[in-house]
Amino acid sequence: MTKHFINILDHSPEYLGELIDRAIEDKKLFKQGKLPQPFKGKTLAMYFEKPSLRTRMSFEVAMIHLGGNAMYLTAAEIGLGKREPIKDVARVVSGMCNGFVARTFSHQAVEELAKFASIPVINALTDFNHPCQAMADLMTAKEHFGKLAGLKLAFIGDGNNVARSLSALCGKLNVKFVLAGPQAYHLKNDFVKMLKANIPDADFAQTTDPKEAIKDADIVYTDTWISMGQEQEKQKRINDFAGYQLNSELLALAKPSAIVMHCLP
Repeated sequence: MTKHFINILDHSPEYLGELIDRAIEDKKLFKQGKLPQPFKGKTLAMYFEKPSLRTRMSFEVAMIHLGGNAMYLTAAEIGLGKREPIKDVARVVSGMCNGFVARTFSHQAVEELAKFASIPVINALTDFNHPCQAMADLMTAKEHFGKLAGLKLAFIGDGNNVARSLSALCGKLNVKFVLAGPQAYHLKNDFVKMLKANIPDADFAQTTDPKEAIKDADIVYTDTWISMGQEQEKQKRINDFAGYQLNSELLALAKPSAIVMHCLP
């Protein structure tokens, strides 16, 4: 069975932990000039509905370092679900490439690609989640602290796709997750129910008080309040998030050893 990477909740804590440890080890090998090239002769197709700097570069450069090639595709080439049915796109790409990275607005589109593809499909961001971002973030945290279990991550801001993936990964890897934001921007009940059903022991909480969330945090995380496609809500969101700015006064409540993270540094 082809193994896709679409949603953190699809995978076991053991598998996710092994991926992070493997990435840390490969990073050391790369710096030593000893990284193996297992993808020689392999091609990764990358479909981007949303423009990207960091996500595109990370996948493309990684394929080159691992000996393979990456092919960048946009809606102009594919027209996913419009000019061509998603199942046909999945079959065509599967016949010519070895992996398929998709960055789309619709999460359902990536799930459908995975359903019909015979090669691994990797979610490089949807409006629902951003699993690779969360993996890279907790990889950084483990490099810094030497461990993950027992840490506390405070997410200050919008309960968006990044927050969903981080809350799931924290739950899987025994990291306490607390989100602070206006009530209307909390992670929705249907997701919270799914999270708790999948990870009953997850140390998870939401609050409207950023000071409560950040108290004794090891990792303080924030994100933009206005994501792509929300530009028309800009002024409302700026008003709604007044008081949730991550600043020196708020950060002083975290542990002195805390690190600050942002998915668009």
